[in-house]
Amino acid sequence: MKKILVYISFFISLVAFSQSSKVEAVIDTSKIRIGEQFLYKISVDETENVILPKLENLKGLEIVDTLKIDTINKKLIRKYILTGFDSGAFYVPRQQIFIRNQAFLTDSLLINVTTVAVDTTKVKAFAIKGIKGEPYQFDDYKNIIFWLLGILLIVSSVLYFALKRTKEDDSQTSKTLLAPYQEALKSLSLLDKKLLWQNNKTKQYYSELTGVLRHYIERELNIPAMETTTNGLIDTLSDFNNTNSILTDKETIKRLESLLKQADLVKFAKSKPLAHEIEGDRNVAEHILNNLKPNITETNVAVENIQEVIIVEKPTVKKPSILVKILVIVFLILIAIGFVYGISEANKMSNSLKSPINNVQ
Repeated sequence: MKKILVYISFFISLVAFSQSSKVEAVIDTSKIRIGEQFLYKISVDETENVILPKLENLKGLEIVDTLKIDTINKKLIRKYILTGFDSGAFYVPRQQIFIRNQAFLTDSLLINVTTVAVDTTKVKAFAIKGIKGEPYQFDDYKNIIFWLLGILLIVSSVLYFALKRTKEDDSQTSKTLLAPYQEALKSLSLLDKKLLWQNNKTKQYYSELTGVLRHYIERELNIPAMETTTNGLIDTLSDFNNTNSILTDKETIKRLESLLKQADLVKFAKSKPLAHEIEGDRNVAEHILNNLKPNITETNVAVENIQEVIIVEKPTVKKPSILVKILVIVFLILIAIGFVYGISEANKMSNSLKSPINNVQ
């Protein structure tokens, strides 16, 4: 009897607890269009020891977002945002909720998902667009770019050295056209235009002035005047004058000696001549150029030793002009570009032939 009373009291307390703990599930609408969202809310009359569901077995419906749990008036509220992308009638199934380790079930709810009606008579039809090709990338042109850069590098190098060599040949030819006397006068004129001694560069002025005279003597008289000392050069010229190998007089040689010694004093003893002395030395240098010549009538060759000499002229080879060189180089560039273009087209064709085979595999 006591056991029966215990069971009855336990059953009564269980029923009272189940009635006091209530769960509820509601939706804000029962009909939506495809892609629209609706709110699904679960409410529990308890706030402690509650385990809410994770919304499983949603057939035809999808969860967009799960909102945070709210506690309002001693109720636990959990909201879900759902949607559907297929037309039809779908159920949100019953969800199991645990309160103090006891299971409770919500009601299942029906949702109708409808399509959007489209009036085809009022919608303008558009033509079917063709297949859009992929945009070009650097990899599509890198081989051609590298080839062109290499060709341009080679061509520019060839043109640079060809034009440089032509300019060097022209400059060397222009240098050898002047006779020793004309070259010396030109050098003196250029020296005057520099205004060296007027700008307190007396040492440099005398160095270049004597350099002009020594270079003239070396070219005109075949005497190594550039490497010879002042005394050695004067002795050599005196000997040549005594043997009538040169056309000059002793006064000219003395003036040359005086000028060279004056230059040595300026260069090595830091002598500072006056302006009229410098101008006088400039006039002495020009006097020496005019009065120091080789004796071209003097010959040491015996008549009987003269033999007949046959001179064979070397045939002149006409060099191609710069325009011809440029045209040849442009022609070679065009050939190279055509060759590279042919290789690229062949690669494209081979890739297009391989693609169907790969698709079949």
